[in-house]
Amino acid sequence: MQFSKSPFPLVIGQTTANQWQADFPPENRHYSGPGLPPRRLLWLYLARALEGKQLPKHWTWTNSSNNWSLENHSTGEKIEGFFAQ
Repeated sequence: MQFSKSPFPLVIGQTTANQWQADFPPENRHYSGPGLPPRRLLWLYLARALEGKQLPKHWTWTNSSNNWSLENHSTGEKIEGFFAQ
């Protein structure tokens, strides 16, 4: 996945069955590891939500025709967006 504010990418992430990685180009930071990503990297759970896979406890996924949101109710973190066509 990639989140951008044109023309710059803000977050670039990838997950597989047994590893994950996240890049934050504006901060020149890179993180990676085995297994599921840390819960603080909410961005990397977006693909799981879209696929209908189980999310961590206290998280909600909302998807409508206009927008979507992924929220961790324990921490108050939330990302919202829409899919451009």
